[in-house]
Amino acid sequence: MKLNSLPLLPLAAFAAFAAHAETISIPSVAAAKRPITHEDIWLAKRLAGPVLSPDGRWAAVRVTAPDYDEKKQTQDIWLVATDGRTPPRQLTFNPSAETGLAWSPDGTRLAFSSKREGDDAAQIYVIDLAAGGEARRVTSFSGGAREPRWSPDGTRLLFLSNAYADATDDAAQQKLVAAKKAQKAKVRVYDGFPVRNWDKWLDEQQTRVFAQDIAYGSVARDLLAGTALVKNPGFGGRYSPTGEEFDAAWAPDGQAVIFAATTERDRAAYAQFAVHLYTVPVTGGEPRVLTTGARVYGRPEFTPDGKFLLATVTENDGQLFNNTRLAALDWPSVGEPRVFTAALDVSAREYAPGPDGDTVYFTAEDQGLTRIFFASISGRNSPGAFPQAAGTYTAVGAAGTPGNPVVVGIYEDGVTPPDLRRVNAPAGTPAELTRFNATQLAAADVRPVESFWFTAKNGRRIHNLVVLPPAYDPAKKYPLVTLIHGGPHTMSGDTFGLRWNPHLLAAGGYLVLQTNYTGSTGFGEAFAQAIKGDPLRGPADELLEAIDEAAKRYPAVDLGRLAAGGPSYGGFLTNWLLGQSDRFRALFSHAGMANLESLWGSTDIIYRGERSFGGPPWELNPVWREQSPHLAAAKFKTPILLSVGEKDFRVPINNTLELWSILQRQRVPGRLLVYPDENHWILNGENHRHQLGEVAAWLKRWL
Repeated sequence: MKLNSLPLLPLAAFAAFAAHAETISIPSVAAAKRPITHEDIWLAKRLAGPVLSPDGRWAAVRVTAPDYDEKKQTQDIWLVATDGRTPPRQLTFNPSAETGLAWSPDGTRLAFSSKREGDDAAQIYVIDLAAGGEARRVTSFSGGAREPRWSPDGTRLLFLSNAYADATDDAAQQKLVAAKKAQKAKVRVYDGFPVRNWDKWLDEQQTRVFAQDIAYGSVARDLLAGTALVKNPGFGGRYSPTGEEFDAAWAPDGQAVIFAATTERDRAAYAQFAVHLYTVPVTGGEPRVLTTGARVYGRPEFTPDGKFLLATVTENDGQLFNNTRLAALDWPSVGEPRVFTAALDVSAREYAPGPDGDTVYFTAEDQGLTRIFFASISGRNSPGAFPQAAGTYTAVGAAGTPGNPVVVGIYEDGVTPPDLRRVNAPAGTPAELTRFNATQLAAADVRPVESFWFTAKNGRRIHNLVVLPPAYDPAKKYPLVTLIHGGPHTMSGDTFGLRWNPHLLAAGGYLVLQTNYTGSTGFGEAFAQAIKGDPLRGPADELLEAIDEAAKRYPAVDLGRLAAGGPSYGGFLTNWLLGQSDRFRALFSHAGMANLESLWGSTDIIYRGERSFGGPPWELNPVWREQSPHLAAAKFKTPILLSVGEKDFRVPINNTLELWSILQRQRVPGRLLVYPDENHWILNGENHRHQLGEVAAWLKRWL
């Protein structure tokens, strides 16, 4: 199915209308507004979830109230009525954060993970919404407990924890932990790969799946203890920036658990590895694999009627990127998985089974927006997306009845911080359910994001976003700053943008251009794959062409005052531009790569580079040297600001230090920021404010 055939209003048309309406109807108000500040961005409430009650009447949402002093930051659970008639109410008031929310099947209780007073590690708590009162702790596992899931009869909980492969129960686990602490030599020992993930060294503990009755005093059972599966050297779950997780779900009869795992993680240095779905009896025993082949499966969920096991699925075929699709397996017969979203050329993110047992709702990037899509397991109904003129849905939940489905999501756009919305099916009309951030940007001069397309010299259609500065006057001249997104398999979209907010850059008096170069997601699988073998030169050429195209469409652009920069892969491209173009007055690069070969040897995901270039560095594929920024050092002249987190294992600090050494050797003006406590992202509020303040000062100095 062609996405262009969907009846959706283009972002450019919406933005142009919105900008026109602002100019015509409220010029005096707009003139009185101030530029946006870091506080406007950082202190906006952050929402996570939502998790719907089985009847769809309530959404449980985690709401974070940020603070620059992390000790004053709060994260609590709120209950939101999905009919919008009852004001949201705060359910928890504890200093510790709550995560992993889960409703009981009867909708009367809510389980979550939290580290409360007296806890050495986070445990599972249950709060009875019908009876009221305080939340009750139901686990006491030494390794902690997280991600609870209720059994279908509401008498047991599934959860995750960490344990050594040889530990058969919690007592054995505690002995092994004590023995490790007693060792006099402090050393990490490895016999294979990987050894690090994101910002942490890996240890000998594994993530395991546990089940426990919720009755007081019950003991948790490790469903994988003693199995051949966990003793396999390649055994593992899904790595994320927060650690290792297992996607797990109860079987409809409550007698088994389904989870996703791999036995091939030890191949990560030289090959892609498959992840399969397994089932294990709740009484324990050797898990049985349900899927085969070279695919990566994840996030198992059952339809409400229990007839289908759903999962995400991604092909492992040597490509740098493949769309993540949704598959269904008949249950309990478990035949060959059927991919039912293949007609949509989008990559599924979060998904939620609908109450009719056939419709599945999911979010996906699409041409600068992130929409809520729907697809039919049976194929009876055509797939598509709800109408959406702007913005981003970062989450989706579904419940209710077949005749009255309740679909909710967290919505934001470039000038609207996150809040919860209900999307009324089938028309897709949105209804606001919360207003946590309704006044956050009321005093700031921010305008809806605008967009344009152009055809690059390579024949590809390239999408671009433009953010205008405060008090924008098209008769004046403004510097242009190109903000380059990371990835490369992500997308610059119409989103609020916490880490690299384009409105905050524009507040310095600049037009901000964001180009979705070749390799960006949201523009079809083939477009994202096309970066393979040409990691920097092609996308950089498109960025330069986009600048000239922007100047044609916005005569206020001063082509004599240009700057560019970005994080991660955006830093890669920035460092490449340093030796390829003299058009910029200033550059800024966060967590950027300087030397392709040294990045290959130091990152925690080394095989990705081989897939991009067709082999390891010693096989002498010319790309390894032809597109490595450091080898153009003789041409380095543009002043550049470098920043890096010292705990970054994805793009380790050695690459930033290599580039800094070259700059000093070549006597190129520069500035180096090293954040000792940060990883690939700058997460601390004060550090983030400092970093973006340094970027603003750098741009002001040179522009």
